[in-house]
Amino acid sequence: MDPLLVITNSDAGTADDETLAAALAVLRERCSVEVTATSDPGELDSALHRAGGRRIVVAGGDGSMHAVVAALYRRNDLEDAVLGLLPLGTGNDFARTNHIPLDVEEAARVILEGTPRPMDLIVDEVGEIVVNNVHAGAGAQASRRGARWKKRLHEIGVGKVNLGKLGYPIGALQAAVQPPFIRVRVEADGEVLVDLDEPILMVAVGNGADVGGGTALTPGADPGDGRVDVMVSRSVGPLARVAYAAALVAGRHTKRDDVIYQRATTVTVSGEEFWCSADGEIYGPERHRSWRVQPAAYKLVVPGP
Repeated sequence: MDPLLVITNSDAGTADDETLAAALAVLRERCSVEVTATSDPGELDSALHRAGGRRIVVAGGDGSMHAVVAALYRRNDLEDAVLGLLPLGTGNDFARTNHIPLDVEEAARVILEGTPRPMDLIVDEVGEIVVNNVHAGAGAQASRRGARWKKRLHEIGVGKVNLGKLGYPIGALQAAVQPPFIRVRVEADGEVLVDLDEPILMVAVGNGADVGGGTALTPGADPGDGRVDVMVSRSVGPLARVAYAAALVAGRHTKRDDVIYQRATTVTVSGEEFWCSADGEIYGPERHRSWRVQPAAYKLVVPGP
């Protein structure tokens, strides 16, 4: 098998180091492996520059996957890239969407025996990318609050066996009780889904299904079908907000009458100020944002022949 370059986060803790070592042992049974730890975009870019023809393996969570894909995109090296993923994050949502085992030794075997599958990419109007999911409104607020809860709960337990994955559901419940309503115009492939005259709780654009460690925000999303899933929640009443949050945690929110759900290749959100959460990174405030699908932008090794 071709040699591998494993890119990991130099800020990872001892537990992640031990888990990674087990995965590396599996990989090294079949191929040559170099590991490089990076802590900032400059170090990451240098590591990618030295990769040569080696297959790149991301050892980390959704943030690490985003960082590597974004760096390859900026270098114009993404189109020919075949990536592997060792899920070492707290949420590992993109791994879940692609049925990559969360046990890293099993994930290592997928890298050795799996199939490269074309992956779509979400690209916005300024050239920034989204690997998994971007959302605005209460979803972004949930991510901001959920990140704080994830950090607190991550300390309850041992290593990867901890309560960190409860961070997003807790943040979602808090955001539903005290939500940042937004008035925006949401268009999907030119069709207006909601306009400025109607406040909404949140809007999500999903290339992958899950956010926040297994919360299926856009449950039908498939990162290889050439489209994104668009979800708009109009659950703005006090009882509706709580019911929406409960349905979200249970995976039934798309069945609600006050939720719009459809697929598209382009999405535009514009109106009053809103914040976004893209692959867990918060940015804003924004008044206008548009996203398009770039089909088959790269390949990811997934289970299967």
